[in-house]
Amino acid sequence: MRKINTSRFGELEIDEKRIVKFKNGIPAFEEEHEFIILPYDQETPYYFMQSLKSPDLAFLLTIPFLFFPNYTFEIDDETLKELDINEKDKVLYYTLITIPNFSIRYMTTNLLAPVIINTKNMKAKQIVLEKSNYTTKERLFPDAKKEVK
Repeated sequence: MRKINTSRFGELEIDEKRIVKFKNGIPAFEEEHEFIILPYDQETPYYFMQSLKSPDLAFLLTIPFLFFPNYTFEIDDETLKELDINEKDKVLYYTLITIPNFSIRYMTTNLLAPVIINTKNMKAKQIVLEKSNYTTKERLFPDAKKEVK
């Protein structure tokens, strides 16, 4: 067990086996290598990815397939090798959420750069999809008027 301090959750005691490790950090936060995934609460599809190094740094995440059931992409061979992923491994997929002007209605998620976690070894990486039509700001709750055809 390991104790960490966070600004959002206070002091936490976490199991070392649950620490998510990013070998090269994540884009724009290359010095951040260890995180813990914490549920926002039991009733929502949201999670926090809390830094173990920086108490104030936590990213809001979701499982993209809950909002985008047809979301699909391939993991490149280099990433499969780096994370030691084989076909038997359980892999988790998350995308980072942005809440513009703190308005939940306009939340977006970054489908262009998913976070991939191999649960066997807890190695993780945020990848940027090549030749993709996905964007960094896909609306989680599109306006009803836009959906009417």
